[in-house]
Amino acid sequence: MDAELYEVAGRVADTLKANALVMAAAESCTGGWIGQAVTMVPGSSKWFDRGFVTYTNESKQEMLGVSAETLKRFGAVSEQTVREMAAGALKASHAQVAVAVSGVAGPDGGTSKKPVGTVCIAWCMTGSEPVARSHRFQGDRDSVRRQSVIAALEGLLELVRPGSR
Repeated sequence: MDAELYEVAGRVADTLKANALVMAAAESCTGGWIGQAVTMVPGSSKWFDRGFVTYTNESKQEMLGVSAETLKRFGAVSEQTVREMAAGALKASHAQVAVAVSGVAGPDGGTSKKPVGTVCIAWCMTGSEPVARSHRFQGDRDSVRRQSVIAALEGLLELVRPGSR
């Protein structure tokens, strides 16, 4: 077991339970790793509703309602896209808070504007607009994906309980 991921997931569990909130996750480059991390914590069915693994643009559109125009104009790895993914995850679930991730984990697929390690993450709570942040993580594919999961969960903590980090 990954002790650091388990610790962060445990803090997410405690925070969501304390605030009577349920989360959903919309994942692209992390491929379900956020869902796997949070369900390591016993009792996660009380605060984790569902995860969407939307690796293709079509799945982002079909499952989360991301607009074709957003994908065409900004690309799958963009703050605009992950904001729509997070909002779509809320709409398609019973959650009150959602996180969305899309990025270039490597080893290839990067461009000069979006090199390997570029990851966009968004968070959204019911009744508020999604917020997004872009990251540039270093390392191999596994490392970029793991750092993305940690950043996604830590950002969720910030959203639900400002100042928790």
